[in-house]
Amino acid sequence: MPNDSKISRYEKLPRNVFFLSLVSLLNDTSSEIIYPLLPVFLTITLGTSPFAIGLIEGLAESVSSMLKLLSGRYSDRIRKRKPLVFLGYSLSSIARPLLAFTTSWHQVLLVRLADRLGKGIRSAPRDALLASEVPKEVRGLAFGLNRAADNFGAVIGPIISLVLILLLAEDFNNPSPEEYKKIFLIASIPAFLSLIVVFFFVKDAKPNNTDGKIVIKFSLKDFDPNFKKFLLAVSIFTLSNSTDAFLLLKAQQAGIATGLLPLLWVMLHISKVISSLVGGELSDRFGRKKLILSGWVLYSLVYLGFAFASKDWQIWTLFLIYGFYFGFTEGTERAFIADLVPEEKRGTAFGLYAFAFSITVFPASLIFGIIWNLANSASAFIFGAFLSMCAVILLMNIKTSRLNQN
Repeated sequence: MPNDSKISRYEKLPRNVFFLSLVSLLNDTSSEIIYPLLPVFLTITLGTSPFAIGLIEGLAESVSSMLKLLSGRYSDRIRKRKPLVFLGYSLSSIARPLLAFTTSWHQVLLVRLADRLGKGIRSAPRDALLASEVPKEVRGLAFGLNRAADNFGAVIGPIISLVLILLLAEDFNNPSPEEYKKIFLIASIPAFLSLIVVFFFVKDAKPNNTDGKIVIKFSLKDFDPNFKKFLLAVSIFTLSNSTDAFLLLKAQQAGIATGLLPLLWVMLHISKVISSLVGGELSDRFGRKKLILSGWVLYSLVYLGFAFASKDWQIWTLFLIYGFYFGFTEGTERAFIADLVPEEKRGTAFGLYAFAFSITVFPASLIFGIIWNLANSASAFIFGAFLSMCAVILLMNIKTSRLNQN
């Protein structure tokens, strides 16, 4: 591969990559203004139980992931991506400010479902649109840039949230319902800005020249065996990947003050931003499979570290390293799918990827919590590390000699 400068590599990216990355940044900024406050809003302001919080988030994320399969398949059938991307972002943008008017956890559940349904509608078509017209040699860079922008939104959002609390709340530790309402409404501003970018600046992909009507089925028979193996590996790995709420709980138990947890969260996302750009570059130069393997092995080692961590400096170090797992894998896995699957099937492929995640993400946290309760946190983290290494072994058997070049 030629030794291009980084600037020239960015010049190879279509404009859509930059605009979709801006959309991700704006939308995630909006979401992350609200997300750190939502558990406290539910428990203290609305008197919601921890079980209800788990039900809200678990159901919302599972439904979202499953819907990605339908939306991805449909975008392949109609051979258009942008309408579904715009619809998905619109639904989330309309639903999110409705949190300001909720008075019970049942209403919050409906709003969160609408928000996550929007994510389910847009995600697979957006990834397919992002991959469109991107040369293979910079495909990792394209997805890495998008994930970096998304994670940068997760840095900006909590900071804005903190500033809004300082400016609007009379009691820093216990904002009133009216103060929450103002914050939730302000959070909708970047979400609506993202809609403007999608509508005016994002262009739909030109479909490949194909003879006859494209028929995409839910069956995996028409997909490359290596893609099927990758989906299985992702499912096994996801079973090891419990909610990050357990990491925050471990941090608290290891001596990190509760007031410092948001700062720990921001540091994690800063690590994600930096490593996402580095990861995209490395995957283009050294191969997607090698980088995903490196990320999954790193994840396993980090979980082993959490199993035995007992001091606050160890927790800070592990969170910093943990961000690199995301940077090495999130964008690279999507670029790897684009390598394995031809363009006319990518919407369905990204949907199947999300579906493989959705069927194990809920039991992953459930199993982790059960092991923690029956034994201890160390046993739960060791179990996660073991499962992730099983996924590593399966991924090693995937052949990458003949990948899609389009």
